[in-house]
Amino acid sequence: MSRRALAPAVRSRLALPAVAAMLAGVALVGVAMATDVGVITGGEGGTYYHFGQDLKRLLKPNGIDVTVHASKGAVDNVYAVSQRPGVQLAIVQSDVLAFVAEQQSNPTLARIAQGLRLVFPLYDEDVHVLSRRGHDTLEALAGKRVAVGWEGSGTYLTARQMFKLADVAPGEMVAIDGADALAQLKAGRIDALVSVIAQPVARFRTDVRPEDGLALVPITSRAILDRYAAAEIPAGAYGWQTAPVPTVTVKAVLVAYDLDRRDCEIVGRIAQHVAAGLDWLVRHGHPYWKRVDLEAQVKGWPPYDCARKYVGQPSDASSPAASAGERNPIADAIKDALDKKR
Repeated sequence: MSRRALAPAVRSRLALPAVAAMLAGVALVGVAMATDVGVITGGEGGTYYHFGQDLKRLLKPNGIDVTVHASKGAVDNVYAVSQRPGVQLAIVQSDVLAFVAEQQSNPTLARIAQGLRLVFPLYDEDVHVLSRRGHDTLEALAGKRVAVGWEGSGTYLTARQMFKLADVAPGEMVAIDGADALAQLKAGRIDALVSVIAQPVARFRTDVRPEDGLALVPITSRAILDRYAAAEIPAGAYGWQTAPVPTVTVKAVLVAYDLDRRDCEIVGRIAQHVAAGLDWLVRHGHPYWKRVDLEAQVKGWPPYDCARKYVGQPSDASSPAASAGERNPIADAIKDALDKKR
């Protein structure tokens, strides 16, 4: 066989590795273009968790695969988003952010605060203090047994901080939440419960009756109102509640942890898709998307400039601001700060 006859076959064999390398490169580009993001929310079945699932459905067609993580709540979420691999976003309460930012003497919390970035405000959550009748003021709960939510939840921080601000000392603050807390209240094993949740609370509508002898406690303490925004639970929000009840509110917010700005682009892309897809979320997502105002102000936490840039807003200063193990230093700091005597 002549050298000329061999040439095409030789060239073909020599080309195979190059073709294989090129195809491998194309495959790697495809993998690189697929973006995985984790968002930590709340208990399965809760509003935070549903919001996470809605974000997953919105972002999937846009090349962003979202893994939704359940959790105990906002305090655990702040720690997880700063420490846990694969978790870039978290839904938390605004007062939890404020508390973390204030703990500058705690090196771990100070570093976490420096890296937290506000992506978007979401919706308002109201403080519900439900008690047996006869405890008509917050002060009447001094010395009583009060359910304050699970450690790691936003309710836990809000309840403890609220009682400290009002200078009210319950006899025992019981770390239970949800249906268990309501059942114990109805059975007389506790005197009141605190729940931070958007009104109306479905459980209070379906599981509380006039004959249970329960009532919402008004929150009117000046010290609490100096710290929290005033709100009202309107008359008739629950069948057994005939008069409006003053209370306070916190904002549920979507945050990222991006101390070194390595997630700037993906956070910006997510912000862009959420802003563009808000109408879709209102139509197809949880009903509380109707309450979302993406331009609402969160005191002390301007939107992350990476998010602002991608949704077409002018950019300015970014927001202010260990592996997850047995202890959460944020929960520990809450105890330390709120257990201190004045």
